[in-house]
Amino acid sequence: MAGDERIKVYYNSACPVCKAGIEGQKGKTTACQVEWNDIHQDNAAVEEIGENLEYVRERLHLVDEQGIKRMGVDAFIVLWRHSPGEEWKARLFSLPILHGLAQLGYKAFARLLYHWNKALRHW
Repeated sequence: MAGDERIKVYYNSACPVCKAGIEGQKGKTTACQVEWNDIHQDNAAVEEIGENLEYVRERLHLVDEQGIKRMGVDAFIVLWRHSPGEEWKARLFSLPILHGLAQLGYKAFARLLYHWNKALRHW
């Protein structure tokens, strides 16, 4: 039943690009309960998902309503699926060829953004 579902998001607010994206998403995700975990403010939160802190700093992580851990594009797909008016993005980026291309693009962008943030000593 919609509304009873819950997802957990793990993000890095020390990255200004990531923080802006999450702040924008927070107001859109209303089809379920979302627990927003800022791993910059609470480093230990990564233990809940069994990941390395640096890996979570680099990529958005999420635990979906079935308890499955999702990263990167797959995490965004879950958020969009629960965001009224953005479900089309979830359907579009779930298409096999587009999904693969989006994953490659996200991983490359996330890696560059991670190194940029480290160079600027955001953490």
